[in-house]
Amino acid sequence: MDARLKVSRSVAAAVLLVVIAACSDNSDQSSTDGAPPGAEVLGTVRTGEPFTVTVLASDTANDPDRWQFTVRSVICGKPLDSAVMAYAAESVGSPTPTPTPEAGKQFCVVAMEALNVGKSEAVWNADSTVSLNVGDTRYTQSQEGSAYASDYAQYFSSKGQVGPTFGLSPGSRGPVHGVFQIPTGQQPTSIWVTSGTAITTIDGVQPGYLVLLK
Repeated sequence: MDARLKVSRSVAAAVLLVVIAACSDNSDQSSTDGAPPGAEVLGTVRTGEPFTVTVLASDTANDPDRWQFTVRSVICGKPLDSAVMAYAAESVGSPTPTPTPEAGKQFCVVAMEALNVGKSEAVWNADSTVSLNVGDTRYTQSQEGSAYASDYAQYFSSKGQVGPTFGLSPGSRGPVHGVFQIPTGQQPTSIWVTSGTAITTIDGVQPGYLVLLK
């Protein structure tokens, strides 16, 4: 075989290996975008794929809460559900202002299904436990977002779909929502769900799962 041909093939093979390695490195890096720095990533799933979280807390160390979560949808850039808002207004007996996001922001509603796979009744919501991420920038629920998420929980409960916000017995499942605000024009790329009582506690950043959005 011509020596020049051997060299050419060797160079091409070396270039291919470099490209594969670079792509692998980029993939590994992007797959952890959204996880808090220093957090242990217990697993990476996609929308529609269930994952099980054991909620670690000092007062339940011997009998921890365990949940199986499935992210069903993430809807951004649209008004909050009109039926939910109408129910919230009716419950207080007076009209309420139309929810509007902060200037330069848009609402994003995360819809999840929660199944209690623990051994006792448990309560859970998205306050301080979930972040909606754009790349490596993480957005958590504000106090206002938490109030809107509570409106969703009460509305679905009134329809017979009780969620973990009000407590679920072992083997029971129900919907849970999170209401976030991210910059207008941006699209979320992942969701972080902590296995702690909060993403960061006095013991430091807690482990969790990363849900990659389609």
